[in-house]
Amino acid sequence: MTLVEGLDAEGCALREGTGADAVGGLVPARVALPSDTRALGRVMSAAAGEGLTVVARGGGTAMDWGGLPRGLDLLVDTTGLSWIEHIAGDLVVEVGAGTPVAELFEVLAAAGQRLSVDPVRAGGTVGGMVATGVSGPRRLLNGALRDLVIGMTVVRADGVVARSGGRVVKNVAGYDLAKLHTGGLGTLGVVASVAFRLHPVPRALRVVTRPVPSGAHAERMLTVLRRSTVTPSAVELDWPPEGPGSLRVVLEGTPEGVEARVTEVVEALGGESAVADTLPEGWGLLPVEGTLALVSVPPAESVRAATRVGELAADADVRVSGSARSGTLYASFPPGTGAVGVETVLGGVRSTPGWSATLLRAEPHVHAAGTDLWGEVPGLPLMRAVKDSLDPDHRLAPGRFAGGI
Repeated sequence: MTLVEGLDAEGCALREGTGADAVGGLVPARVALPSDTRALGRVMSAAAGEGLTVVARGGGTAMDWGGLPRGLDLLVDTTGLSWIEHIAGDLVVEVGAGTPVAELFEVLAAAGQRLSVDPVRAGGTVGGMVATGVSGPRRLLNGALRDLVIGMTVVRADGVVARSGGRVVKNVAGYDLAKLHTGGLGTLGVVASVAFRLHPVPRALRVVTRPVPSGAHAERMLTVLRRSTVTPSAVELDWPPEGPGSLRVVLEGTPEGVEARVTEVVEALGGESAVADTLPEGWGLLPVEGTLALVSVPPAESVRAATRVGELAADADVRVSGSARSGTLYASFPPGTGAVGVETVLGGVRSTPGWSATLLRAEPHVHAAGTDLWGEVPGLPLMRAVKDSLDPDHRLAPGRFAGGI
């Protein structure tokens, strides 16, 4: 059965690709729009029969993340896989991969619950959020996105539907395939649905913001904060290319408990702190233009890493922000920053023991220069073995992940 013969009448629309469907400069010959998991399985099975290279797309907000695909015959649009099954009494939700993240959050909020992650992109889908695997600021208290996934349904390269975990928080059935696919950029399979564990929405939230005029000042405040008894939901460092930086401490819980903790944090950080009862606009969102790097360091070295990136960037106005308490920072290069400038920062970070830097998104001219997006990747031979096992013909988003996977 060819791709065309088996799909249009069986829950999957099929159309020709256009320039608007391009990924990394490649325009797919066809775009498939499956309406459910079974249809997605048929799409992938037919694609396997024809030896087609496949890239999945949800909201399209991260199609420029990762490496450039080596081939693109078929683009699978997952937006038809949009549904939500909320089991509120169990604090669990199962959701289709094409469901907009904003819609999921609205449904959960109406029930007084939440998925305790901060989206890093606006307009994305659940499948895209999982495929990129990046967690927002409040990972400090609730864990990374992958820690909140309790089950996943994935369609393999050969069209077989594989399930891992389930809708029960303590479910231990099967292999934990979900962690392989979280952050895999669609190179191991196409995510069809995900089950998450949830948390009640805290009754109170406070954001304590403190300007920091220097790296030494920020180090002192973080040291005092670490020695306190406060357990924050997030401790975010914002380090602009010019002017003072800032620390934001997010506290959540009961009104009485939060107020006591706010007092302790303000005393620890000093009298210039400002307190708000809502998150700032754009909370957790990463820049949508320019080259973007993820810098991972030991938490105690977060401020040093932020100032070091500024030194390495020289004339480029690179902004560094992220979780000072988890050592997860993002370096945002202005649009048009040359490949040499980007590589200078990457090289300086990667040459420091215990530090790493990955380009989440690179502009076309940075790709064209052959810039190494990943640096040294521990366990790369094992990753390649997994790829060979799950996608032996290397047809799924080939080249988008580390080592050309």
